[in-house]
Amino acid sequence: MKKLTIYLLMTSIIFFTACESKKEQNTVERWYTQDMSQKGKQLYQNNCASCHGFRGQGIAKKWNEKMENGKYPPPPLNMEAHAWHHPLKALRFTIQNGGKFVGGVMPSFSNTLNTEQTDNVIAHFQDFWNDDYYNEWLKRGGLTK
Repeated sequence: MKKLTIYLLMTSIIFFTACESKKEQNTVERWYTQDMSQKGKQLYQNNCASCHGFRGQGIAKKWNEKMENGKYPPPPLNMEAHAWHHPLKALRFTIQNGGKFVGGVMPSFSNTLNTEQTDNVIAHFQDFWNDDYYNEWLKRGGLTK
């Protein structure tokens, strides 16, 4: 009986801990819907992941230092780099026009992704951001037009 009680207690602790940690993820209301993020997932994997990583982690060890060719490598799109410093308008602009104008290597996606698809891709990689980073993005003017 004592073993059963301990087992039930441990199971309850694990269950409630798992539920609590799920609550902490993206509890802040975001500008996009989860449907947008899901639509953006495949677009992201097809167009962005090879350079920015499947979870937005990037592929270069030093994303903020120029490579041998004098260009900057693709930065992480999770919370490790500066994507969360840029407002939605700038994120859209960079995806549509590429990153070459700021010394990067990212091509333009204006002929690949329409406006809705671009927003879906942004929604997907913003899902990599926890609420603290998302709130900081909002405070920095993330939704300014």
